[in-house]
Amino acid sequence: MDLAELSRGRTSPNPLVGAVIVRGADVLGEGYHIGPGHDHAEVAAMRDALRGAGVAAGTDLTRADESVRAVLGGATMYVSLEPCCTYGRTPPCTDALIAGGFGRVVVGAIDPSLEVNGTGADLLKGAGIQVELADGEVAHAARRQNDALRKVVTTGLPFVTYKYAMSLDGRVATDSGDSRWISSAESRSRVHQWRAWSDAVMVGVGTQLADDPRLTARDAGCERQPLRVVIDRELRLRRESALVETAGEGPVLAICGSEVAAARRAEVDSWGVETAVVGSGDDGTLDPLAVGRYLVSRDVLAVLLEGGPRLAGAWWAAGLVDKITAFVCPRLFSGEDDRSPLHGVGARLVEDGTELREVTVEQIGSDALVTGYTGGPF
Repeated sequence: MDLAELSRGRTSPNPLVGAVIVRGADVLGEGYHIGPGHDHAEVAAMRDALRGAGVAAGTDLTRADESVRAVLGGATMYVSLEPCCTYGRTPPCTDALIAGGFGRVVVGAIDPSLEVNGTGADLLKGAGIQVELADGEVAHAARRQNDALRKVVTTGLPFVTYKYAMSLDGRVATDSGDSRWISSAESRSRVHQWRAWSDAVMVGVGTQLADDPRLTARDAGCERQPLRVVIDRELRLRRESALVETAGEGPVLAICGSEVAAARRAEVDSWGVETAVVGSGDDGTLDPLAVGRYLVSRDVLAVLLEGGPRLAGAWWAAGLVDKITAFVCPRLFSGEDDRSPLHGVGARLVEDGTELREVTVEQIGSDALVTGYTGGPF
């Protein structure tokens, strides 16, 4: 799983997968999937083992010869996700494992994809390979590692992480609306990494107009720019906004309602910003379910929701927020206005509130980062 994490942010819509090949106490090879069209982790580990043994491997390891089996035959492969069994951009990993003569395969988690979902493990068993499934904490961690893929497969909706920063008294802004910067520089650096790991970063038009964020991943080491999404029912996005000015640095998508005139959409499109229309809910706002399904249709599996409280409250009320990452800074703002992270109808009793699972607390700079899940793993 540690190997798989080396490619976080690069493999989507494919899963994160890592593999290690051992014989007894000796590690023969390691590998991980680096992205669509590249070797899957199992094949990457096989190639690594063969290189270490000085064996030249062909491009297709599903046609392994005796020299390959001399290195891999009877070995054990540990793989974080069930090997695939279908043809896509690459041949099935199950065929490569069978051709390589492996004696045992230990799987961290079953692949939830409809075309796999246990079939890969069954094919290996049918070929005489011993297959073991991880259990306990290891299995749980392996499932969590590909939470976004699992949610999309099981629900057709993206995995949504709501990120916010607040004062110690629970406010995301002062009474004047000032919120820059509540979190520390170290916390903001972490957010840039999360953006690079996400398929999309999403804000509402209120946040866009008030804060004028770029929403790019700007810190060193961020190789990927996410799709930057603005939920903007009336398409109020401004030409001089930072999002439009930086459209060349990464894609920008404005999602609006059907009432927006075609001419206005064409104008925004001419700025280098893509527009899309989704339906509205009963309250006249854009339906979070419709937005979520549309994003999945674009291969958006993981969404980092960066606010504001009204948009987050709508997605929370729809049951679409899966993870909370809250930076709590050691300041108190006080004040009269409602500046809580979630707007909407709240819990009447303490026991009615949502209790997060698998909660962790980490100090980052001067802030406390509180992380927890609302459910899952899927």
